[in-house]
Amino acid sequence: MKRDAHIHTQYCPHGTNDTIENYIKKAIKLGFKDITFTEHAPLPTNFVDPTPEKDSGMDPHKLISYLDELNTLKEQYKENIHIRIGFEVDYIVGYETETTSFLNIVGPQIDDAILSVHFLKYNDEYTCIDYSEDTFLEFANKLGSVQAVYDLYYETLKQSISADLGKYKPKRIGHPTLIHKFQLAHGESINDDEHIKQVLQLMADNHCELDVNSAGLAKKFCKESYPPLPYIQYAKSLNIPLVFGSDAHQVADLHQFYDEIFPLNN
Repeated sequence: MKRDAHIHTQYCPHGTNDTIENYIKKAIKLGFKDITFTEHAPLPTNFVDPTPEKDSGMDPHKLISYLDELNTLKEQYKENIHIRIGFEVDYIVGYETETTSFLNIVGPQIDDAILSVHFLKYNDEYTCIDYSEDTFLEFANKLGSVQAVYDLYYETLKQSISADLGKYKPKRIGHPTLIHKFQLAHGESINDDEHIKQVLQLMADNHCELDVNSAGLAKKFCKESYPPLPYIQYAKSLNIPLVFGSDAHQVADLHQFYDEIFPLNN
């Protein structure tokens, strides 16, 4: 069964105005039977988004509209495709209580969710690590090395997997090698093999799913999936459920590279 479980919408402030219905129509046309809309959840109200545009999460005032629209479309297209309503939730060190409270509110209203790390904390400041190559390199300079950024990322990722976020904590871990997004920009050869394997083992121990995320293949400084193909196979050997996600932020990117990655899911 063709499934894409990581899709963004016009409710994403750093996305496009492509309508949810157009995503659905394309998915049906391409033979997908199961899709999940995982819009970036609103950030905690007491968290200051470090990106210049302050656009990392959904406007909380649009939360009800997002849920209502998806519920309507879910019913409208139920004979053609299984639509799941969800969120991509940020794990932010120090904001576990706020995140748990949000999940307790929306958890009963959704079908699926992803837990991801985009923000890294250092010296009581936060950086959106996938914002731009310049931001990444500036952060590496602040920490002293690219290796230090990788180490902090995987440490934070492991914290997210182990964190107690309540009964509605997402069971799927999003793009666990997102730190590779700018690997061709910093140009250093970082051996994070042990880090990745430790993360995947921790996921297996905690009965997590893996977001097999194709978006990195389209990023000019990455050119590989999150995680890279050999680690998708390694995750499979650990019996981690593999769930494809295109991480599309526009209809044109929906199901991107599915045919290259899907055989590994079987």
